[in-house]
Amino acid sequence: MTTISSFQNFLPVKVRFGEGIAQTLPAALVELSATKVFLMVDEGIEEHNPAVKELLAAVLSDGRFSFTRFDKPAAEPTIAMVDEATSSLVASGATVVVALGGGSVIDTAKAARLCAQLGVGFKEFLGGAPTYPAPALALIAMPTSAGTGSEVSGGAVISDPEAGKKAGIANANLRAQIALVDPLLTHSMPPSMTANTGVDALAQAIAATVAIVRTPIGDAIAFEAIRMMTPALVAAYKDGNDHAARAAMSCGSMMAGLSMNISDCTAEHSLGQAIGGVKHVPHGMTIGLVVAETLERERQFVPEQLERVADAMGEPDDGSGDGSRAVRAVKKVLAALNFPVLSDLEFSEGDLDGLAELALADYFITMSPQTWTKEEVIGAFRSALALTSR
Repeated sequence: MTTISSFQNFLPVKVRFGEGIAQTLPAALVELSATKVFLMVDEGIEEHNPAVKELLAAVLSDGRFSFTRFDKPAAEPTIAMVDEATSSLVASGATVVVALGGGSVIDTAKAARLCAQLGVGFKEFLGGAPTYPAPALALIAMPTSAGTGSEVSGGAVISDPEAGKKAGIANANLRAQIALVDPLLTHSMPPSMTANTGVDALAQAIAATVAIVRTPIGDAIAFEAIRMMTPALVAAYKDGNDHAARAAMSCGSMMAGLSMNISDCTAEHSLGQAIGGVKHVPHGMTIGLVVAETLERERQFVPEQLERVADAMGEPDDGSGDGSRAVRAVKKVLAALNFPVLSDLEFSEGDLDGLAELALADYFITMSPQTWTKEEVIGAFRSALALTSR
């Protein structure tokens, strides 16, 4: 029996979960004494998400509130998008922000709310000493994907296309005040998006169990999230209208977001974000391209934790005790999802040194259970690049 190290956790987000919970948005606005509302959504979301179309038709006609709508362009959030959203938010005079969309919309809303309060552009914010005041405006987060868990996290990742990298910010004061997590809002996700976002969520939950800052509370939430999502991810990928699978993914990804905030992400996110900074492909895809390879390395240092991950994933015990079962279980999920491989992005051996430098400069890799060397990072990328299929 080992002594439990001291820890502190602070997660003041009101989570409301369930099919149809999105319809309680007006009640949440009343709860926050809202009159002017800044509503940020994915551009063109009504065209492919019937549940959101129905919701917006009802909410926007509610005479109790005045809405300023901001349509965030498709793709990963950029500095330019944050600055445009900040200007619109300031001009709106809103007292409450509602972010309705995928993780990129919620991240953009967090960053814009922060910059609006500080009166700075996002690049200016990054250039100074980090300041995260208690938010002057409440934020309601409503995810339409089951992935980053941004609705309950205090983090946001914003791309800088000019520099070819991503800037991650994180603080408890970035968190939403209310998270309305409605699985029905995720049913319209196509299989590829279901796979990308779901793998990101699963990877976050696994990482939370191996990070050097892990806690018993984080472990408890993460292992249950892993248990829920392992079968549900493949089921939702195969049938987007599987209510049980979508609910498990919505709940599991939210819990993964909580566990990530209690603990942290690790090397899989640093290697993945290095890929994303260069190729500008979906965040979840980049994580899935390297998650098995990073876990193969991590199991040398935390085999006991990864044995527990394997148990949560339902991988039969083979008596090895070395964490390899968890890597095998992750590879099975990736294969069932027909997940892309690194060579699909047209990387070559000559790119690996530069990718390794980007990964080593990223914060998350410092949360791994043991310090990575450049040779190890290149080795993980090389192993991923060697794959031609799942």
